[in-house]
Amino acid sequence: MEKAVGRKQWQRLFRWHRGQKVTDAGEEGGKDGGKQNASASWTDWVLDPADKFYYVWLQVMLLPIVYNWVIIILRTCFTDIALSYLPVWLTLDYLSDLMYITDMIVTLHSGYLDQGILIRDLRSLKDRYLHSKHFLRDLASLLPTDFLYFAFGIQTPLVRINRLLRTPRLSEALDRMETRTSYPNTFRISKLMIYIFVLIHWNACLYFALSSYIGFGSDQWVYPNMSDPQFAAMRRQYFYCFWFSAQIFTTVGDTPLPHREEEYLFMIADLLIAVLVFASIVGNVGNVITSLRDRDNVFFPNHELVKAYLRSHHISKELRQRIDSWYQHLHINKKIMRENEILQQLPVHMRTEIAVSVHLSILSKVTIFQSCEKSLLEELVLKLTPQVFSPGEYVCRKGDVGHEMYIIKDGKLAVVADDGVTEFAVLSEGNFFGEISILNIKGNKSGNRRTANIRSIGYSDLFSLSKEDLTDVLSEFPAAKRHLEEKGRQILIKMGMLEESGEAGEHAAERVDAKMERMDNNLEVLQTKLARLMVELESSNRKMQARVEQLELEVAALLAPPGRGHEEDRPQGRGEGQQSTNPQRPGNACGRRFMKW
Repeated sequence: MEKAVGRKQWQRLFRWHRGQKVTDAGEEGGKDGGKQNASASWTDWVLDPADKFYYVWLQVMLLPIVYNWVIIILRTCFTDIALSYLPVWLTLDYLSDLMYITDMIVTLHSGYLDQGILIRDLRSLKDRYLHSKHFLRDLASLLPTDFLYFAFGIQTPLVRINRLLRTPRLSEALDRMETRTSYPNTFRISKLMIYIFVLIHWNACLYFALSSYIGFGSDQWVYPNMSDPQFAAMRRQYFYCFWFSAQIFTTVGDTPLPHREEEYLFMIADLLIAVLVFASIVGNVGNVITSLRDRDNVFFPNHELVKAYLRSHHISKELRQRIDSWYQHLHINKKIMRENEILQQLPVHMRTEIAVSVHLSILSKVTIFQSCEKSLLEELVLKLTPQVFSPGEYVCRKGDVGHEMYIIKDGKLAVVADDGVTEFAVLSEGNFFGEISILNIKGNKSGNRRTANIRSIGYSDLFSLSKEDLTDVLSEFPAAKRHLEEKGRQILIKMGMLEESGEAGEHAAERVDAKMERMDNNLEVLQTKLARLMVELESSNRKMQARVEQLELEVAALLAPPGRGHEEDRPQGRGEGQQSTNPQRPGNACGRRFMKW
């Protein structure tokens, strides 16, 4: 027993000592273990494909991929260019191979989405990548085919043709760039021109190789003879072949007629490819133009339809000029009038964030909205509608029924008299008007009528908030509704536009109604309590009656005389007397207790 106790003590001591070692190791790791943590984090790091680093890396990978697509065929067909700059080409070759290897490491550590969740488990990433076709293609693109130089010679860079298998990486990079660029149409045209350039480049190289196979200068179709110093230079060789291929693909120049079967086959293949190139150019350019037109139609109203309508109804020249000036102002200054239609495909929370970042600063300048909660402002900011008014145009007139309020984003407006000349005040950026007519404040003398004439001095950009939108939003924020009405009531008091007596009577009526409602509620509460008490009293009575009956049965059982059956006919009082004369009998004690009770 003592040995077992000693063994347990030693085990506890060992565990404590090991815990101390772990604690000390953790403290030392916080001081001088940074290098080990850094190495561990370097081997376990996982990259999110949505991060900026991954996007930048794809852009960097464009360089080796495009290099191999352009230079391998160039060095294969133009031997002079390949041998003249051989050290440069070999350096760039193996630098691109190093980037290919690095790209495989980046791909191995790139996470992927599974049911919308980014997978960061490195073991899962390795299994997924190493068992995919992507890995086989990347591995095939890095096979050491350069050893074939020893068999075919250093002047045959075609042995590196497997480096072109990384083309899917190029497509991924271009797709991500197209989605992130701010000018997608320009990017599509540029991408198309790059494809056409590479196609013409390959055709030029093949044309030069075919000319070398047939013989330079053997006829008018092939490349001229090298004996002419004018065509012996390397730059002239490439530029001439590129110009010849561009003429074929664009079908804009007169190329020499072929004489041999090889030349005919080459021209037939080029003409068929030229048809596809021409169709792709026309189609892509047409799509870009259509996209630009659709964008303009969404951003700005269709001016052509309005012009046709004005001409068909013989509108006056002055009014047409005003409308043309308004459209011109929108296009020149890029005034977007249909924001809701542009952003309607986005989720609601994204539309809210965009609207908040663009318009919340303007809405928060309105006095009646300054102390409102942020959720209310986020709801209202989605309801703002941009409007542009021309010089001299009235935004509202005195006496008109008000259906919206206005917030000035840019420009100046004048509060003018009925004569249209006298100016009482000038409103500028951040000011607002028309808010009283959409709040339906009780006691307002003007009702929902406009109380002033507002005219635009120049071109003015306003935001309008309709009465219906404000009512819908305030229905979900009753506290904010009371707050806004109170602020509007204070403004009306300052303007002398609020009927105090009517307001007092309405407030008194509201107080009486509130008291009556409170009394009804109290009466209902009291009735509920009374019903509950009656139920409890009835239940207590039933329980008490049951208890009394049970006690009577117990007493009757205790007072019953023991013994023979004929003794049961004796008087009950006598039995009681006999029981009382024998103190040792149990019934006597029970009887005394019952009588005492």
